[in-house]
Amino acid sequence: MARGKTLKILVLAGDGIGPEVTQQAVHALRSVADLGGHHFEFKEMAIGGVAIKKEGSPLPSSTLEAALDSDAVLLGAVGGNEFNQLPPDRRPEAGLLGLRQALGGFANLRPSFAWPSLSSNSPLKPEVVEGSDILFVRELLGGLYFGEPRQWDRETNSAWNTMRYTRDEVVRVTRIAFELAGKRRKKVTSVDKANVLEVSQLWRATVTEVARDYPDVALDHQYVDACAMHLMNTPRNFDVVVTENLFGDILSDEAAVITGSLGMLPSATIGGAVNLYEPVHGSAPDIAGKGLANPLGAILTAAMLLRHSGGLESDAQAIEASVRQVLEQGYRTADLARSSSPGIQVVTTQEMGKQVNETLNHIIDRGQALHAV
Repeated sequence: MARGKTLKILVLAGDGIGPEVTQQAVHALRSVADLGGHHFEFKEMAIGGVAIKKEGSPLPSSTLEAALDSDAVLLGAVGGNEFNQLPPDRRPEAGLLGLRQALGGFANLRPSFAWPSLSSNSPLKPEVVEGSDILFVRELLGGLYFGEPRQWDRETNSAWNTMRYTRDEVVRVTRIAFELAGKRRKKVTSVDKANVLEVSQLWRATVTEVARDYPDVALDHQYVDACAMHLMNTPRNFDVVVTENLFGDILSDEAAVITGSLGMLPSATIGGAVNLYEPVHGSAPDIAGKGLANPLGAILTAAMLLRHSGGLESDAQAIEASVRQVLEQGYRTADLARSSSPGIQVVTTQEMGKQVNETLNHIIDRGQALHAV
């Protein structure tokens, strides 16, 4: 394993279950640092609802400055029903949106996978999902969500949004997809609606052009409606999926059923000034503080941080292997405990984190011993 890496990590635990799950992710990162000879400097600050209560803003200027001064940002979750009465630009979610915009990440990475230990958790048949390992690369700063003009004209009872992309926006996210595919199973699926939308025709032409620079990576194109069907019928056929903002938002959520729980899924937003890492799940205020939250999505998010901001691939794999082993041993948080099979043991958030951390220590120790030989 690589040794001697220095990283400044800003920890934004946020609201609801955010502090609980983020604590377990930080434990894993500290173990990697201690055993791997790295120096990780952690700084904790407020965002979202907790920041509103402390400083009157969902994104204090001090938090934003610290984020821009860090090597990576690790976020828990933001939001809560108690803030719903506030204007939209003062709610916790506005803090996260502002942070994302300031950091400038344009590529959202979101995996979906089916591990044998969790095959019963997916609503899809085990024989359909088994062996699936998909990485969505979603363009995050363009498309319908940001295109202008946009308006709801109440006088005429009409509304409109604009789906807009430039060639450069498509090129940069496509290159990330191909680079990642080159380290995986060397296949990129580009998703569009080029039979109807001119913006998708630009997308398809640009992706095809970029693909010529990666002759070892296979490319196929799918329409978004066909892709939605194939994800449920033949998910094993996908490796890296690259698509625009709206399509990626919908498809990555659909593919979450392959894994079976949002609590398992990590994500990363890369390509800007500083990468942002956060589990897919929300703040879940109804279970906050009860030890019911699944920390594995946050822990796997820490693995993505090591991979994409630290260049520590072997350490990232060690965290991922520890999560798999703990699940294979039968440990489950409440969201995963859908089976009464023998050997299943339901544990708290903290107990799950402890099991992962102990397994991680063994894996790193064993790897170092083998390397020494």
